[in-house]
Amino acid sequence: YLKTDDVKDSSWNGLQFEGRATVKKAAFAVDAGVDAFEMAAGERADLLIVHHGHFWDFRNPSITGWAKERIKILFGNDISLYVSHNPLDRHKEVGHNAELLKLLGAKITDEFFLYHGKNIGWIGDCGKGLALTEIEEKLNRELNTVCRVLPFGRKRIRTIAVCSGGGSYSGFYNALDAGVDLYITGDAVEIYHTAKDAGINVIFAGHHATETLGLRALARIVQKKFEIETVFIDLPTGL
Repeated sequence: YLKTDDVKDSSWNGLQFEGRATVKKAAFAVDAGVDAFEMAAGERADLLIVHHGHFWDFRNPSITGWAKERIKILFGNDISLYVSHNPLDRHKEVGHNAELLKLLGAKITDEFFLYHGKNIGWIGDCGKGLALTEIEEKLNRELNTVCRVLPFGRKRIRTIAVCSGGGSYSGFYNALDAGVDLYITGDAVEIYHTAKDAGINVIFAGHHATETLGLRALARIVQKKFEIETVFIDLPTGL
């Protein structure tokens, strides 16, 4: 369903740790870590699904020190850990970026921000348009975040490019080249004067905050399809 093998990734997507064979309750969280693992154990979850997992291509996979203490929680509670990074960013139905556009009432019109030939984000159209302040307020409210806004473009927003989490400089310049009215991403990058000179609106809504929607949407799908209990573990980082 998540088409895990369709896109390259530095994350070891899929099952990173195998726990008990039967899943009656699945927990969802943005980040792997002691806090999420302990809360999943407290919820008596059999499976924890996260966006940012434990194992990455750029990290030594040795389970020592702090990593041992982290993994020991999964081992001791027989909890499986499943990870979906880029596949969940880009999924057209339950991905973070698709869900951000749905939240704003925008329909997907095009792919955005290619990574090894595959899009990570999406471009959407709001139809008659929304006020920039309205978008900011909705994101603040629904994502429980505090957006940082660069209001340098049109006051009425119709076209939006979204790249959840770390959109980076590349994401911004892709949005600029696409000619959209607004670029929404998570992490703030130093593009203030370029955005101002180019006349484009930018919203930095927080890395963690922009990557909660896809997990919540996936939880609904899992609950309905497998008829199991699900819970979202909310551990906001302020980043």
